[in-house]
Amino acid sequence: MRLDAAIADATERLSHISESPRLDAEILLCRTIDMPRSYLFAHPEDELDDLTAGRFASVLERRIAGEPMAYITGIREFWSHELLVSPATLVPRPETELLVELALREIPRKAEWQILDLGTGSGAIAIAIAGERRMCQVTAVDISADALAVARENVRMLALGNVELALGSWTEPVRDRRFKLIVSNPPYVRSDDEALRKLQHEPQSALAAGKDGLDAIRALAAECGAVLADEGALLIEHGAEQPAAVAGLLEGHGWTDICCHNDLAGLPRVTVARQNGK
Repeated sequence: MRLDAAIADATERLSHISESPRLDAEILLCRTIDMPRSYLFAHPEDELDDLTAGRFASVLERRIAGEPMAYITGIREFWSHELLVSPATLVPRPETELLVELALREIPRKAEWQILDLGTGSGAIAIAIAGERRMCQVTAVDISADALAVARENVRMLALGNVELALGSWTEPVRDRRFKLIVSNPPYVRSDDEALRKLQHEPQSALAAGKDGLDAIRALAAECGAVLADEGALLIEHGAEQPAAVAGLLEGHGWTDICCHNDLAGLPRVTVARQNGK
């Protein structure tokens, strides 16, 4: 089969599962033949041999089955960094860049702060902040050893000496320390939400958070004040329908100056809070 015919066929087959079927087809084929996308445009008449066609068919079936492109390629871009991802981590979403942006607004450029990222996964948030604020020390915590292994490799590849990784549940590994800023993109999907079916390839423990989707945020609201330094702030990503509930949980644990920020789609996405007037 010619390259252009293979792309056309794959594009049609992917049209029901992908928002960018042709791009997906081209990327998968490029990885199969180990050539840049420009090669596809310059040599559309090239033929796939049987072995290569079989490999392409295999990865194509994975995508048709709903597996995210990031897991098939092993890479996802976030905050201009190419990050390794695996089924042990969530695929970083563009809307989570709002959390990074708001964090950077809080941190002076020459600050030497201690910063905490809870539920780091692939390390995307911690890495983005650490890269922009090199004088700060970022501690990234996750309960999954497999996720931390991915984060550790991302930190190594980007040569970030100001990121520390810790294994444990929320603030448990750092309860004897104080941080000027705490950020988190915790699980916040209801356990009965139909959306989980579409996300079946991603780690469910990093997505679902109880019947109302707020179990993880409850833990953050209760625990984070004890490890927050004076005049520090907590930033939490959450679902678009959750800002009022999140604010209520934070208020119940003494948090003040609570403010929700919208993402680029205009949806409530990140809540910022301080505690006891700090």
